[in-house]
Amino acid sequence: MKIAIDIRRMTEFGVGTYTRNIVRALGRLDHENKYFLLGSPQKVAEIGPLPPNFDSVPLLQLDSTFKGYMNCRATLKRLHCDLIHIPHLFWIPRNLPCPYVMTVHDVLEHMYRAREHSGIRRSLHFHLTRRVLKGAARIFAVSRFTQSEIEKLFGISGERIDVIYNAIDERFLRGHATDADRQLLAERYLVTYPFLLYAGRISPHKNVVRIIEAFSALKTELEKEDKYPDLKLIIIGDELSKHPDLRRTVIRSGVQNDVRFMGFVPIEVLRIFYDAAKTFVFPSLYEGFGLPPLEAMAHGTPVITSNSSSLPEVVGNAAVLVNPENVFEIMRALHRVLLDQALREKLKHRGYEQATRFSWDESARQLLTVYESVAGSPKASPPEQHDLDAIPRAVNS
Repeated sequence: MKIAIDIRRMTEFGVGTYTRNIVRALGRLDHENKYFLLGSPQKVAEIGPLPPNFDSVPLLQLDSTFKGYMNCRATLKRLHCDLIHIPHLFWIPRNLPCPYVMTVHDVLEHMYRAREHSGIRRSLHFHLTRRVLKGAARIFAVSRFTQSEIEKLFGISGERIDVIYNAIDERFLRGHATDADRQLLAERYLVTYPFLLYAGRISPHKNVVRIIEAFSALKTELEKEDKYPDLKLIIIGDELSKHPDLRRTVIRSGVQNDVRFMGFVPIEVLRIFYDAAKTFVFPSLYEGFGLPPLEAMAHGTPVITSNSSSLPEVVGNAAVLVNPENVFEIMRALHRVLLDQALREKLKHRGYEQATRFSWDESARQLLTVYESVAGSPKASPPEQHDLDAIPRAVNS
């Protein structure tokens, strides 16, 4: 098979994690089929070493532009690919010379974010997205929850959707933080106190405002009991400047000396924060999958997360589940997990086990099965001779 993978959105947070890890896993497992990675050669370099059956084909225009679409279409035709995998949901229909399969991480654009747009724009966005989904040879959903959302919202038959789970980045599986790692937190980040942790995007559906409010209520309870007087809340995430409501919530809640916003930190540092945290709190209102709770579990850190969307499916019985809209329920869960040592030990061991249930290699095996099914279907065009040397590309080293 000749398989193209569109990597042009690899700089995006969730899509990038998915694309890098799926390509790495395919590189470990499949040395027979031919793969063309469509996008920037610099982005391909971020993936790391790949076998000789992987080639990088420069495609620099955005996938949302007409020029980007036409160049992609021409490239697929010259290469005569059997299929292309587009690893994200998109809404501008594409008339491509080969079947396409696509990964849907969530349908957030048609729920929380859709409220930001006019009715006409929402309607157009919805109907074109449905057309794109109906045109796909197969759809990959990252959870059963996401599969059900696609079915309900767009009327797509579940028989056309394969649930293929995400997994955590292998760098979170490198054992516990060392004394040197913890010294790094103390010297570079001045973290020398016990802390609760949130890590992820900073956006309204992530429910960070309620985390801050629950933390404020928790501090009041702990003060009455004379416990954890120096407990802090650390929030790691991007785009904080776009959400001044968080700063206002901190001030209104009276915890401005106890909440720290760290901004973005690299994975090598994030894994140390996960390891050192007393509890990881992630009461998101909506997740198509939700990787951060599993990342925390891989480090033995107790997790508190939502009892809604995909999160119960992802964390199983290895986390404390709460109603994400109830601040006091979040606070009570934090209080219990902090002080109940038996519960902490149970969550620690269940968390280790839960994190290992998801594997990029297993996900890649499932993808390969679908690739073979799609490429062998009548929709796939018969191969024809073409000259690979005529196509500008950067060969993977």
